[in-house]
Amino acid sequence: MTRAWNFSAGPATLPLEVLQQVREDLPEWHGIGASIMEVSHRGKAFSGVIEAAQADLRELLAIPEDYEVLFLQGGQTLQFAQVPMNLLAGRSADYLVTGAWSQKAHREAARIGKARLVASTEENGKFLRLPDIDALKFDENAAYCHLCTNETIHGVEVHEAYEAKLFEAISAAAPGVSLVADMSSHILSRPLDVRRYGLLSAGAQKNIGPSGMTLVIVRKALLGRAAAGTPTILDYRNQADNGSMLNTPPAFAIYVAGLVFQWLKAQGGLDAMAAINREKAKRLYAAIDNSEGFYKNPVDVACRSSMNVPFTLPSVALEAQFVQASEAAGFIGLKGHKSVGGIRASLYNAVPLEAVQALVRFMEDFRETWRRRGASR
Repeated sequence: MTRAWNFSAGPATLPLEVLQQVREDLPEWHGIGASIMEVSHRGKAFSGVIEAAQADLRELLAIPEDYEVLFLQGGQTLQFAQVPMNLLAGRSADYLVTGAWSQKAHREAARIGKARLVASTEENGKFLRLPDIDALKFDENAAYCHLCTNETIHGVEVHEAYEAKLFEAISAAAPGVSLVADMSSHILSRPLDVRRYGLLSAGAQKNIGPSGMTLVIVRKALLGRAAAGTPTILDYRNQADNGSMLNTPPAFAIYVAGLVFQWLKAQGGLDAMAAINREKAKRLYAAIDNSEGFYKNPVDVACRSSMNVPFTLPSVALEAQFVQASEAAGFIGLKGHKSVGGIRASLYNAVPLEAVQALVRFMEDFRETWRRRGASR
């Protein structure tokens, strides 16, 4: 078996140990005579799987008892509509737009109700920074304030210091307003203070497991506010009352997510993962910044993402050569998002440090080859 160094943005690489466990469990899970995919979601076998997954996730994130943990379907994109359906309650919501995903969330919410744009950092079609918190004006009567804490496409991340300051600013200016966050591309990459948020959600296919499951962590006090006409299955209260099994849940995705949670605990938890992720990001950004302008990352250094690192080369043609050469060298997933182009390396939890070290060596060799060719002309 030859596995590539996988830097895909999502669906993304999974821990090899998890994949090997899945392979072992696939034909028959724990002696029940069938795969976990083949048995009733209301039976004893699967109920044990989902209960263990929730317990391990609660431990990893220190989720308080007054929060519900929901394993839903529809991807994070559905949450762009499901959040306002459940939380607007006839009021308005504040939105911070710092990249493509928060922009999509704002536009979707505006189709459902009042969604006020508090700030957008878009400049000439690009998102390179976070807004100045001191300049933000929050609506004290808003139902919630929404943000995306890591923009996968543009590589802009809300780090802990900014998050803490934003939480303090909202608490002071609009004390009744809950923070709501799309955390799809960096959840579980570092410790998190769940209490700062009324609701947070994340598509699974980056740091949690395979696509098909969406995680929602919501304060219980926010349940029961769904607008009249909200489809039954989209009401968080109904899902909570039915243990995420109002209908057949994404059983296989939940099972794999549970294995990932166990793997994270075995690595030492989120503090240990944060240290590894910091080192991976440090090495890759150093390779970019020390390349004498051959590689460029334009994002404000204070809000560079530790998970998604976009960068460019001197020309589009050279970027195409880079992608082609990287694939020949055993790397996959490095082509940038179609909306922005360039190169992007996603450094999720399951991407080992060795993969980043290999990428840095490749980048150095590619740049040196280009330099020699230029010098020989």
